[in-house]
Amino acid sequence: MCNFESVAKFVAMAAIAMLASTSLAVAEQGGKYWVPGEQSATYRTSDARKSETPRSAAETRKRAAYARMHDPVAPKGKEHHLVLQVNSNDPAAMNLTLNNATNVTEYYKGLGEKVKVEVVTFGPGLHMLREDTSPVKARIEEMALSSPEVSFKACGNTQEKMQKAENKSIPIIRQAEVVKSGVVRVMELQEKGWAYVKP
Repeated sequence: MCNFESVAKFVAMAAIAMLASTSLAVAEQGGKYWVPGEQSATYRTSDARKSETPRSAAETRKRAAYARMHDPVAPKGKEHHLVLQVNSNDPAAMNLTLNNATNVTEYYKGLGEKVKVEVVTFGPGLHMLREDTSPVKARIEEMALSSPEVSFKACGNTQEKMQKAENKSIPIIRQAEVVKSGVVRVMELQEKGWAYVKP
């Protein structure tokens, strides 16, 4: 009997010690404590922590946002993508397209964010990228050096049709790349999430 009592005391003391250490650990991890007598074992945040948490959490978020804004190593956000379509042989529309491309790249460079702009030509718009007829060839050559974020695509289907109609080879400026279909290129870029503008 004496043996049983000492074992029972030891078990009771061990249980009390375990409960005390668990309560301390829970309190250290969030200031929560168990409220006895409630139907389910719930935890409440202590009043001192409750009044302090919203303000300190908001201050922490503000400090983190401020640090991200002023940290040159912090990521500056997603990369932006824009496809510009040219399908008319209109020098004003071609120059407007180049203005749009320049404005977009300068805007995001100013924010320290990455951007890619692709100018896709097809139909009569292919003249923009033709070596022999482009009214904006000099501007494109200049842009290729100053704004490598801007690329140019020429429709291969249009090039073939023009070659047959004019019975000669249709040269494309070296800053442009020929794709099979200009319309398909625009469609596929939009499917990948690129923003679309027709100036």
